[in-house]
Amino acid sequence: MRFGKKSEPVELTASQSTSAEQEAAVADPSRPQGKGRPTPKRREAEAANRRPLVQSGATTAEQKAKMRAERARAREGMMRGDEKYLMERDRGPERRFLRDAVDRRWNVGEILLPAMVVVLALSFIPSSFARLTFVGAYALILLGVVDGWLLWKRTRSQFVKEFGKEPGRGSAWYVVLRSFQMRASRVPRPAVARGDELRRR
Repeated sequence: MRFGKKSEPVELTASQSTSAEQEAAVADPSRPQGKGRPTPKRREAEAANRRPLVQSGATTAEQKAKMRAERARAREGMMRGDEKYLMERDRGPERRFLRDAVDRRWNVGEILLPAMVVVLALSFIPSSFARLTFVGAYALILLGVVDGWLLWKRTRSQFVKEFGKEPGRGSAWYVVLRSFQMRASRVPRPAVARGDELRRR
C-alpha cells in the first residue's frame, strides 16, 4: 500500500461532459433538457411520424364529394362539346365541322350494332333462314364501309371549300369511326339535327 499525495479530481473535457449529460437524461427521462422538456421515447417518436397528415374524416369525405362533382361537371362539359373539357382530338372548329358532317345524316354504319345483335339471336335457330341472315349481315357491313367512304369523300370536299385547305391527318378515320357509332353513344353529343345544313360554327 502506497501512501502519497491525495489523488486530484479528474477534469472532464467538453465532449465527455456532454456524453455524461446525455446518459443522465436517458437514465432519468423526466429530467428537463436544454429545451425545457423531457426527451421523447423512441416508440413515441415513431408513432408521431406514422400519424396521418389528414386526421379529419369529415374533411376527407368533403374532398371526395368535391372531386366527384368536378368529374361530373367535366363529363357533362365534354358531352355537350365545351372546348374546355374536350380531349385534344376533338377540339377546334375543324373537328366540330367533321362531327357535324356525320351527325347531320343517316349513316349505314350506325345500324350495324343493332343488326349484329339480331343476327346473333337468329344464329341459334337451326334453319336456312339463319344462314340467310349471316349473308345479309356481311352485305350490311360492306354497305356500311362503302357509305363511310362516300361520306368521307363528300365531307373532304366540303371541308376544303369551307376552310381552304385539306383536312388534317387522321380526319378520315375520325369521320368514319363516328359514322359507325350509334347516334346516342357519340361523344361529344351531336350538336345538329339530321338534315341540317352543314356550315362552319
